[in-house]
Amino acid sequence: MYEDKIVLCGANSYEQKYYLNPDFENLPQHIKDELKILCVLYVNDVGGILTLVFEDDGELEFQVTAEEGDPMFDEIGSRLKIKEIQMDESKQELLGQLQLYYKVFFLGEELS
Repeated sequence: MYEDKIVLCGANSYEQKYYLNPDFENLPQHIKDELKILCVLYVNDVGGILTLVFEDDGELEFQVTAEEGDPMFDEIGSRLKIKEIQMDESKQELLGQLQLYYKVFFLGEELS
């Protein structure tokens, strides 16, 4: 069904916008709320644009971009914030469940 990277959601500090891919509208509301909070707080803290993207193997990646020469973007803070999110037990569970959801419902993999 899907063969390339698929954007799950993202937030943009420059336009002050949040995006959730309509293909994921059927996620439970509390999951959508968690994703929105995660993305918006991230860009509020470090600036730039954060996009959560499923790789073609189903792994969820954090992609960060910033406008060239943006003095407000904190590159070191960005890396630290991502590490903090990935180390947080509740966020690990959320991200793991999203990967499983994607692999089963979008890639058609069997649960083992």
